[in-house]
Amino acid sequence: MVTVDKGQDIAPSSGVRAWLSRHPLAAYAIRRFGLYLVELWGALTIAFFFFRLMPGDPIQTLIQTLQQNYIYNQQASVEIITRYRHEFGLDGNLFSQYLKYMQKLVLHGDMGPSLINYPTSAQTVILRSLPWTIGLLGISAVLAWIFGVVIGAVAGWRRGKLGSRIATNLSIALSHVPYFFVALILVYIFAYSLGMLPARSAYDSNISPGLTPEFFGSVLKYGLLPALSIVLIGTFSWILSTRMLMIPILGEDYLVYAEAKGLKGSRILTRYALRNCYLPQITAFGISLGFIFNGNVLVEQLFNYPGLGTTLVTAIQQLDFNTILGVTNIAIFSVLTAVLILDLLLPLLDPRVKYWN
Repeated sequence: MVTVDKGQDIAPSSGVRAWLSRHPLAAYAIRRFGLYLVELWGALTIAFFFFRLMPGDPIQTLIQTLQQNYIYNQQASVEIITRYRHEFGLDGNLFSQYLKYMQKLVLHGDMGPSLINYPTSAQTVILRSLPWTIGLLGISAVLAWIFGVVIGAVAGWRRGKLGSRIATNLSIALSHVPYFFVALILVYIFAYSLGMLPARSAYDSNISPGLTPEFFGSVLKYGLLPALSIVLIGTFSWILSTRMLMIPILGEDYLVYAEAKGLKGSRILTRYALRNCYLPQITAFGISLGFIFNGNVLVEQLFNYPGLGTTLVTAIQQLDFNTILGVTNIAIFSVLTAVLILDLLLPLLDPRVKYWN
């Protein structure tokens, strides 16, 4: 007689569950992607209701703008307000507004018209600013991460040396200084005192935008000061965190064994010690990319840079809910997508990470 242990699970031999059990990485990816969709929907929903419950009426703001700039017919005010409320998705109750907004956003990618540049759509206004933000803040964030990880690893590896102490002390003193404060100092020195670099705008107004060397050179020249302020503070922050990760692993057995084998110090640093430091830094960097325009709004305002930060401030001033929601939704999407990609890549980068077990 054959007895079966009822407490033991019997794996299915066919079907979806059997395929998932044979492919644990794919099963993990599917579960993680499903959680990502739920998180994205929840965050977008919270953002919608938060901004729609803010005090103020964007339609009245638009009407006042029309009164100041155009001939406005008071008799047609009711028809105009009704039309604008429908176009901006403000007619009906809050729940019906939410359903209409999500339907347009998910099915058509339509964020509605922009109040600050009516009748241009909000996504068009955002897409005009997005390349400037990615070009300035994205590249600056990448450079800051590379410099910070390399310098921080060397500072931790050569702890006690003069150069390591200088880098560490500077990082402690400057890592929490706001970007805009450093930007103000750079503007004062290089723009007003020395007159070497421009202090405002993104490129020379006398040059027509296009794929020309003159235009790219002007963009680099005008973007140097804001980028430098971001790179400096970002580098100091990454130096501290990388150094903190490096020091605890210096006494590990595998490093002592590698040194006993006669390997060069540079090889031990790059192939053994640094590999255990950059994985947590990759995770932190991926998450920080989602916030590249959140913490640098004042930098764009200071330099009058036409990025998402400037667009967001202008939209808030004029109660442009569609543009505000669009910028917020892009931030939400960027953060959650960065976390998703990292969760899927970490098991491939580090064999010790097995989320599906």
